[in-house]
Amino acid sequence: MLHVLDLAVIALYLVATAALGLKLSGKQKGLSDYFLGGRNLPWWAVCLSIVATETSALTVVGIPVMSYLGNVSFLQVALGYLLGRILVAYLMLPRYYDGEMVTAYAYLGKRFGRSTQTTAGITFLFTRLLADGIRVLAAAIPLKLIFDGIGLDTSYFTIIVVLSVVTIAYTFIGGIRAVVWVDVVQMLLYVFGGLLTIAVITSGMGLTWLRDAAGADKLQMFVLSGNPFTDASTFIPSVIGGAIFSMASHGADQIIVQRLLACRSKAEAQKAIIVSGVVVFFQFAVFLAVGLALWGFFDQQSPEQLGLTRNDEVFPRFIVEGLPAGVSGLLLAAILAAAMSTLSSSLSALSSSTVTDVYAQLKKTPLTDREGLRVGRWATVGWGLAFIAPAAFFKDDSGSIVVLALGIAGITYGALLGSFVLGLVNKRARALDANVAFVCAAATTMTLFVLEKWVLAVDGVPHVLLAWQWYPLAGVIVCLVVGGLLSLRHGREAASNPQAETSTVGTRD
Repeated sequence: MLHVLDLAVIALYLVATAALGLKLSGKQKGLSDYFLGGRNLPWWAVCLSIVATETSALTVVGIPVMSYLGNVSFLQVALGYLLGRILVAYLMLPRYYDGEMVTAYAYLGKRFGRSTQTTAGITFLFTRLLADGIRVLAAAIPLKLIFDGIGLDTSYFTIIVVLSVVTIAYTFIGGIRAVVWVDVVQMLLYVFGGLLTIAVITSGMGLTWLRDAAGADKLQMFVLSGNPFTDASTFIPSVIGGAIFSMASHGADQIIVQRLLACRSKAEAQKAIIVSGVVVFFQFAVFLAVGLALWGFFDQQSPEQLGLTRNDEVFPRFIVEGLPAGVSGLLLAAILAAAMSTLSSSLSALSSSTVTDVYAQLKKTPLTDREGLRVGRWATVGWGLAFIAPAAFFKDDSGSIVVLALGIAGITYGALLGSFVLGLVNKRARALDANVAFVCAAATTMTLFVLEKWVLAVDGVPHVLLAWQWYPLAGVIVCLVVGGLLSLRHGREAASNPQAETSTVGTRD
């Protein structure tokens, strides 16, 4: 049962977070301030913000379950993520810093034209809405479990609305600068919560949980057996597929690129993204260790034996039953921190893409700074309220919430990355070629997802046709093949004069 002290800690955290975000944000004078922090944020803050954004409540709630039910092989994916970040730093970042771009999709606009930029921007908006709606759900699940346990009949809708309102408040006023600085605090809080959990369990039972885990082969990191195309836990899809996935998520997804463009220089942005890969590996290791410690604490019982309705409720159960008053509230605040970190990041990225890649491209007259700032702020409110729908839709899904979110994100990651690669390697390709290739790639991965999730599923269990790590690579291949075939109709002379649509002004190093 939660103590009144726990509720006080949670309430204090919500108020302090909003206040901190507003205090650190400063006055927003225009689009560059609001969406890029004036391009003057330190690399280490951007690095921690990237980590806080991509891991969110899924790490706190979902990663421990992976080692609780299996082993620590998810660390293979972290290795792939690091490799992908290195490739992004040296192959893709220079393209963004070649001009004063506000979004990732501005490069596509520069290479192919407005139609491709708008297509990519709209696709990002709706894919991010679905994926991050699930991340908000990841925070709502344990909170609802806990509130139900203390006799508060609280709905998912109420929990999500409260999270959204607080986050919208500091994102609406403070923009990306508020988001990044609050992300830094939130990341430190939820990683501290994971380390505190390990310390509490170890103080009560020593390192018995670790010895038992070793004896049960739960410390196995590398999995070399199994089908590399359908088994997501094996080495090849985890490292190679994970690297491609990371290239798409960190090189073609506005939610990450926006942070990188807020750095003071290209060199600092490269440092931020590479170091973030190392931090993510450490963070995954911490929460996988939490899962092993929980496995020992609950006497190796399955979630069903514990009376839980979802696997993701294992860690929240410990927070309620295994921690002293005040500390439980701190851990719940950590989950809130993770959820709000992702929500604020998504709101900022969604609003920036709405203004730059959709509104400004469809508007007949040039967009002024004042108008863009106004539209961006109200887009923040609109998208914040829109998160409620996907969170409510997927609330009854019984599968791994981590795999679900990554799978949805992977639907369009391949199409986005494929469009970038097509623009870089195929000089003949034009806007129509890129647009058709983009749609075909996204349709292919969407079809795979729907078939696995609903059409071929048996008793609610998905029938895996392709491991989630391969989704982006499949999209890239389809995009390059379709775009390449279509580009052949332009002839050889087109390659010497690639389209140079509306370009950005100025260069930065």
